[in-house]
Formats: sequence, C-alpha cells, structure tokens
Amino acid sequence: YKMTKAMLPDEAFEKGDKWVGPIKKVVSPLGNRIIKANKKIISAIADPETDVTCQDFYPVNCTDGIEDYKHCKGNWGLIECDKKTGLCPAFFQNGATQSDDHVSGGVCLFLALVILIICLIGLVTLLQRMLLGTSTRIIYKATNINGYLAMLLGCGITILVQSSSITTSTLTPLVGMGVIQIEQMYPLTLGANIGTTFTALMAAMVSDKIDALQTALAHLFFNIFGILIWYPIPFMRRVPIAIARRLGKCTRIWRLFPVVYIVVMFFVVPGLLLGLSACFEKGSKGLTVLGSFLVILIVFGIGYAFYWWRFKDGKEKCVSCLKARQRQNDAKKALPDDMDYLKAEISRLREHTGLLNEEEEGKDVENAKSVDTSEDDMEEEEEA
Repeated sequence: YKMTKAMLPDEAFEKGDKWVGPIKKVVSPLGNRIIKANKKIISAIADPETDVTCQDFYPVNCTDGIEDYKHCKGNWGLIECDKKTGLCPAFFQNGATQSDDHVSGGVCLFLALVILIICLIGLVTLLQRMLLGTSTRIIYKATNINGYLAMLLGCGITILVQSSSITTSTLTPLVGMGVIQIEQMYPLTLGANIGTTFTALMAAMVSDKIDALQTALAHLFFNIFGILIWYPIPFMRRVPIAIARRLGKCTRIWRLFPVVYIVVMFFVVPGLLLGLSACFEKGSKGLTVLGSFLVILIVFGIGYAFYWWRFKDGKEKCVSCLKARQRQNDAKKALPDDMDYLKAEISRLREHTGLLNEEEEGKDVENAKSVDTSEDDMEEEEEA
C-alpha cells in the first residue's frame, strides 16, 4: 500500500473515461437484458460518511407502472434499468421489495452456476475428443518450455482473453488428462495471475481516480512479490507443487474431498478470521477477552493437530477414513448391479441343480395340503 501510494501523485488526474474490455462489450448487452446491478447502492453503503441501508431504496416505484429507464429512473433497488437502451432487465419488477430482489439474485446465481458447470463439462469433453494422437504431442511440446517463458505465455493468453479463469479452466483439464505436467502448469498459472492484473490497470489508467490506479498497482505487485517468493528458488517452487499433489491424492482417495476443501478454505476459515477480527475491532473489553481466548484455543488446536498428524499416526488414520468413505460410496453405487448379478447367478444355479424357486415351492406345498385334505375326507367317508 505504501509503495503504490508513493508511486502516485496526491492530486487527481484530469477527467478520464471509462474503459470497457472486449469480452464485456460482447457479453454485457445480453447480461443487461437478464439482470443489471445497481452500483449506486454499493457505493452508498460503502461510503462511511453516509448512513444508508438497502431498505432505503425500496419499494421500487415506476411512474404510471411503465417499466423502462425513463419512468423508473432513480426509483429502483438492487436491480436497475439500462440507461443506453432504456430497457429494464427480465428480473426487474415494479413494486419489488428487497426480498424480491434477493430471490432474483439467488435465482441468477443458481442459473449461472448451472451454466458454468455445463460449460466446463462440455469443455472437458471437447478437449478429450480433440486432444488425441498428434494433438497431444503438439501441445506437450508447445508447453514444454522454460518456466519464465511459460509465465509470459500464460500472461499473454490471459491478456488476450481478459480473464485468468478462462486460462486456468482451459488448461486444468489438460493436466488431468496428462497432456501437460503439473510442473509446466505452475508457471502458466503464475503468468495468468499477472495477466489478469492488466485488465484492472487498463481500466484504472483511463480513470481520473488515484485510488483506482493504486488498487490496480497493489494487485500487480502483490502477484509479482508472490512469484518472487514461490518460484525463483527451487526449494520454494516445490512447496505449492507438493501441496497440489497431496490434494490430488486426497481427491483420488475420496471424491467428495474437493467439496469439503472449498467449504473449509473459502467459507469456514475466512468466516472464522472475520469473526476474530470483529471481536478486536469493536473496542469492547468483553469481546476482546473472548477474541483472545478463541485465538489461544485455535493456536492450541493447530499445535495439537500438527502433533497428532506427525506423531500419532494422524496421516494414516485420515487416509484410512477417506478410503473407507470412498469404499462405502462405491459399494452403494454398485449395490443395484451386484443384486442383479446375484439374482442371475441364483437363477442359473437353480436351473443347473433343479432346485425350485419360491413360487414353485409354494405351489407344491399347496398341492400337498390339498392331497392330504382329500385323503382325510376319504378316510372319514369310509369310517362313516
């Protein structure tokens, strides 16, 4: 922060313009017809000098009940209308409450995740069919280059597509298929992290705000310093690769491990850290004592977990537990097929040995009972 602040002047630039990337120009028109976020709410709530909440923007009120930019201007909540086209998105609703917009946002998030998963599955399937024979060898030779050149390659690809997610999500399946080695993928990913900062830099350089350019430079130098720590030194370079291999082995042992990893690392741990920071930021002695006590418990728990992992066979127990869970899941999935196989084998065994099935045994028992009954009746008639 201090380094980037020292690099920039204190006064603002001349009035700038807004930069829009090429992919956004293609996607935005369609996205704005589905849903368009009201950024004024975010700016107003983030401003510490204003006491504004989301509830202050509701209910949505359009003049004469006409849903367009002219009649609804300024009277909308989390979802706004498009100023350029004058149209309102599909999820915009006149008279909507905050809960209505929350539901619309949740539906859009769910649809986006479904579309993302479908696209990734289609991408992997397409790559598996395309990368056969000579294509695999060509890609392997193209990526089997010096690590620093691979960084430049990943950076260039990311600058062209304006998204590091596209670069990594395209190359990651190639690692799973064995086309690219993980040692080759590592510098490509680092280069993609550098390339993704250029989008923010280009947007900040046409802006008239110092804070925007400082944020973009901080993002750039954060990635550069991360590369300087984790790549040039061979020993440090092996650390993230080894961790990636361990995570891959855990996934191979138990297929639900990635879900647990994402929940813990992206929800549980950040939530715990935010909760601890909130305890110390409130200025209350009670919360400060509570936060200190929780920190001591967490440090003690981490220390005991390390001791249990290294000296109490924790690693072997975890691996055994994961394997047991995966065996249970595999057994549950294979149970219907196993039952069909056993039924077929039992039927074949009955045919081979001449044993009767349950229906035939039931008929024989009924016939025997009827014969016994008829014989008893005949004996009674003779005695009479």
